Amino acid sequence: MLQPKKTKYRKAQRGVLKGVAVRGSTVSFGDYALKAVEHGFITSRQIESARRVMVREMQKGGKIWIRIFPDKPYTKKPLEVPMGGGKGSLEMYRAPVKPGRILFEITGVSPEVAREIFRLVAAKLPVKTRSLVS
Repeated sequence: MLQPKKTKYRKAQRGVLKGVAVRGSTVSFGDYALKAVEHGFITSRQIESARRVMVREMQKGGKIWIRIFPDKPYTKKPLEVPMGGGKGSLEMYRAPVKPGRILFEITGVSPEVAREIFRLVAAKLPVKTRSLVS
């Protein structure tokens, strides 16, 4: 699963997701892309699950680009622990996603196959998406 090799701080504040994506909002590498339509966080497990679906559906043809990286730490306190005692331990890494952000790009497949791949991938993600297939 994806996670940073090294971070400056072990725990981070949650932050607020607002506005639209300016960076990473154009199709740069592939022919077809999957674009986020709403705000949200995508975990490294969800990215890996989507990647597996794409690889399985492509059947040794085509290339995949993952345009997001989970670099924001997410902490969680254990179950049934009272309030206080500081911030919880690191649980996972997540990628903050704004509307307009390109999540995945593919090339080397037909438009019909690309549409079907993105339909299956969208079911694995917690944000609403739109496929950019001409």
